Order: sequence, then structure tokens, then C-alpha cells
Amino acid sequence: MFKDTQAFSGFSVDDIEAARSFYGDTLGLNVSDMGMDGLISLDLANGARVLVYAKENHTPATFTILNFPVDDVAAAVDQLNAKGIEMLRYDGFDQDEKGIATQEGPTIAWFNDPAGNVLSVLESVM
Repeated sequence: MFKDTQAFSGFSVDDIEAARSFYGDTLGLNVSDMGMDGLISLDLANGARVLVYAKENHTPATFTILNFPVDDVAAAVDQLNAKGIEMLRYDGFDQDEKGIATQEGPTIAWFNDPAGNVLSVLESVM
């Protein structure tokens, strides 16, 4: 029924302009205005789009909403740190001094967007 539909994902933020700046300027993604107040689109390299919308009573996601596959997680973490982004630490994960987890699963490090949503850089698995 939906095999030919171009599905997309979306998530909320509390400040759409802060999100536009973070995703566009800080992370370097292509950000498009959706033509409606409080809506932007993250235009990803693979042709996918992610809708970001302002929500007055936004509650940050407590799970990873976007994963960014990279060839070198340590180098990506260094670049994020240089932009003032700190990695998150989670109980139960053996993370190194940079906040990178290498146990069970892909090498991964987590960080927040300005709205508190969880993002990651992880070893390219696809």
C-alpha cells in the first residue's frame, strides 16, 4: 500500500530559529523553509527529508532521533567538540574520555540539539 510513497520522519523543537541555526550552520546540513511558520526541513545527502517543527510544549526525545553515520567517530566528535558540542554519557555504556562507546554494536557517541533531542554520530553501518 505504501511502497511507492516517500515517507519522512519528523520531530519537534522548542525554538525553530535555534534549530535552523544548529542544523544548518553548526552541523552543515541543508535546511529548507517549508513555507509555513514554525516548519523547516532537513534535506539529507541521501535525498531523505526530515521535518522539524516548533511545538510550544516540546519535550525532548529521550531516545536517538537522528543518527549520522561517519567513517571516523573520533574525528567527528573532535569536530563537534570544536563547535562547543559536548557528548552525552549514559550509565551502562563503557565510554572513553571523548564519550565514545565501542561495546556491543557500532562505535557511537551521542549529543543534544538545542531543544535537548538526542542525536548521534556512529560508525557507518549501512
